[in-house]
Amino acid sequence: MLAAMTQTISRTPFGHTTLHRNRRRRRFVLGFVVLVTLLVLGGATAIAIRLRTDDSHRVYLSTNGWPAHGQGAYQLGDRAPAASPNERPVPIASLAKVMTALVVLNHLPLDGSAQGPALVVRDADVADTERRRSQDESVVTVAPGERLTERQALVALLLPSANNVAVMLARKVSGSVAKFVAEMNSTARALGMPDTKYTDPSGFDSSTVSTAIDQLTLALHVAQDDTLTAIMSTRSYRLPVAGTVHNTDTLLGSDGFMGMKTGSDDDAGGCFMFRSVRSVRGFNTDLIGVVLGQQGRHELTAGLYAAKQLVDRIAPTPAHP
Repeated sequence: MLAAMTQTISRTPFGHTTLHRNRRRRRFVLGFVVLVTLLVLGGATAIAIRLRTDDSHRVYLSTNGWPAHGQGAYQLGDRAPAASPNERPVPIASLAKVMTALVVLNHLPLDGSAQGPALVVRDADVADTERRRSQDESVVTVAPGERLTERQALVALLLPSANNVAVMLARKVSGSVAKFVAEMNSTARALGMPDTKYTDPSGFDSSTVSTAIDQLTLALHVAQDDTLTAIMSTRSYRLPVAGTVHNTDTLLGSDGFMGMKTGSDDDAGGCFMFRSVRSVRGFNTDLIGVVLGQQGRHELTAGLYAAKQLVDRIAPTPAHP
């Protein structure tokens, strides 16, 4: 019996038994197999979650080519504008900021690389920013005494979509938010946007409403403004206190997309005013459009990918470099 045990548990020169070493090896191999299995399962789970939450994989268009939910409108080159059926005024979220930017520039035009007059941040502006942040509004951090040039303020308004800066600009230009909103509405009427009503400069109010065809009218107008075109096609920009801010338009720079403005919230769904350059019969052609009320797992990306599917249907080929 002792001899048998001696053969089975023979000792190594270092005093450890082969049996113990084999057990350790088996435990190591088993642990390694478990670890690899967990990594594989974890990776598969992560991929499955990404597929479930990635709005780029959803189908947004109906059988007639328009968004299955919400509404849309577009103009390809110099062709007549087209709009989805049964359009009605609906909340537009941060698309309202495009009109805000236009009214600001109507008062304070910017040419070339000009920065424009400074907007000085007050204690009340900081308090308003924190109040809006607590309501989960889109804001950029500001500090008392900070000086934002007009261009910097417009960047904060249009790239990260800062509601607090929308209000600061309104007061800077018109003296009060109410007066500024009145000018937003008079500008809309002058442009021929009969079904549009602005009640705030940021679009946070669900009572700020419009239609896709009205917003297309605005998009076609601002597409002719070099300052707005340059800002809305900027990926990122550094502000004095907030630091580097990024454009919420994640399609910018891909598939011919040149920017414009996103908007999203629970009431408005996903909204996107877009501009894409496509190849049509061998010529690079502007495709400008708007989608409103898009539904998905994430409102902002729902608006982006609904627009992308609409663009790909209308003019499948991005512009040649």
